[in-house]
Amino acid sequence: MIRNPPLGPTAHIDSFARDNLPPADQWPDFLLDGFDYPDILNAAVELTDAMVAKGFGDHTALIGNGRRRTYKELTDWTNRLAHVLVDDLGVKPGNRVLIRSANNPAMVACWLAATKAGAVVINTMPMLRAGELGQIVQKAQVTHALCDTRLMDNMAECGKYNAILGCIVGFDGTSNHDAELDRMALEKPVKFDAVPTGRDDVALLGFTSGTTGSPKATMHFHRDLLIIADGYAKQVLGVTPDDVFVGSPPLAFTFGLGGLAIFPLRFGAAATLLETASPPNMIEIIEKYKATVSFTAPTAYRAMLAAMADGADLSSLRAAVSAGETLPAPVYRDWIAKTGKPMLDGIGATEMLHIFISNRFDDHAPACTGKPVHGYQAKIVDETGQELPRGQIGRLAVRGPTGCRYLADDRQAGYVQNGWNITGDAFSMDADGYLHFAARNDDMIVSSGYNIAGPEVEAALLSHAHVAECAVIGIPDAERGMIVQAHVVLRDATPGPQIAEMLQNHVKATIAPYKYPRRIEFCDALPKTQTGKIQRFLLKKDGGL
Repeated sequence: MIRNPPLGPTAHIDSFARDNLPPADQWPDFLLDGFDYPDILNAAVELTDAMVAKGFGDHTALIGNGRRRTYKELTDWTNRLAHVLVDDLGVKPGNRVLIRSANNPAMVACWLAATKAGAVVINTMPMLRAGELGQIVQKAQVTHALCDTRLMDNMAECGKYNAILGCIVGFDGTSNHDAELDRMALEKPVKFDAVPTGRDDVALLGFTSGTTGSPKATMHFHRDLLIIADGYAKQVLGVTPDDVFVGSPPLAFTFGLGGLAIFPLRFGAAATLLETASPPNMIEIIEKYKATVSFTAPTAYRAMLAAMADGADLSSLRAAVSAGETLPAPVYRDWIAKTGKPMLDGIGATEMLHIFISNRFDDHAPACTGKPVHGYQAKIVDETGQELPRGQIGRLAVRGPTGCRYLADDRQAGYVQNGWNITGDAFSMDADGYLHFAARNDDMIVSSGYNIAGPEVEAALLSHAHVAECAVIGIPDAERGMIVQAHVVLRDATPGPQIAEMLQNHVKATIAPYKYPRRIEFCDALPKTQTGKIQRFLLKKDGGL
């Protein structure tokens, strides 16, 4: 075990990322045995140029927008783009580069190119609005943005109010390659001398919203991007070059970036990318390309089970990974009954980068999350950090080769305690060491795999003239796991379906649409303490009513 390993060499001219790492005494313990990488390491090179050198040049790397791209084509593409970033756009090693796109090959290419250029990349979802993008830009001091031209409106609006964002360039997320960035790359060489970043240089900022709604940026090194592949993907999934990956999580989520880019590219496999990863689209891609590994949430697997009953052929899948929300035992059992193959439940966190506890192909059970992934340790502790007896529910504490490093955030001290990452999940561990999920420790609403912070939804509602007060909670839902429910006290308006729809549309226009309250309850007053604090637990106690 290495406690706070000394940082190796850096290639970052812009030292913002290293300057804003947490204080050394707030780092988690890192268990790096077996994860040995050279001092100089560029993760994007390892996933492209190095794979061509290993003989995978003619293998399919990415499938999307109706065409296949080989490892050689992806390598050349990313090298051309990297030339543009450095030669024409002035990206310096260590600059933060924001990428805005749906899941498509162009987004992967831009991420790899920016990483080769030594940038610190922030991948963002297309659903984010200008205000939400602005929070990210300010928090990470983003200097450059690459945006799918179909999503340029909110990005351009964000740029108007954030002077530090001096460069916004559009790329074509379709297969036409007809946008400014693509045209600039057309005449560039296919060889690029990637920036010799250090293994401990920050490569990626993954943003996650806490219960306060204030965004937190998790900092991940170049070595971390390879660790999750050489750990979970290799040891649990056993990825081979014959695998074809498919999934629904956005590449902007570390869950999606790992499962739909890092894992396949690390082992010479192929990734199929869907801009709209609805269950019907997932089924179509699985059947068409004989996908073998699927990453999605239980809600999507429910839909797949129904489709199989109607004759869909998903027999090519050898690994169905479920994460993002609790896997109900009936879905697990029905999947095995219909496919004869296990569904691998797992839990990860943006702070940890990817899955750190998982079931195995030869060791799985319903209502069980499994055991720690290779390199990780877990225990259940009480509020003081003392380990609890087996069978008792408490806080999940984890440590391993990855761990939480928040970007200049006081909440680091709450997430990392005594060298352990306190994930915010309540678990129990049985006598045999298997972990069982109980609930979230906080008030985060997890709906269809999306984390939604109630206070952020409340702020959006309160910005409407007819809302005097509101409180947002999560309530159980058979299809989505949970949905957002808003309790609203109106001002100068009459409760009813029309005002409810108006408020829902207002939220959709203010923040990412998936966060809107699917259920609105109107009330005369909210339960409060004597000091005026809203008692949300009373709303939850009454089942949301």
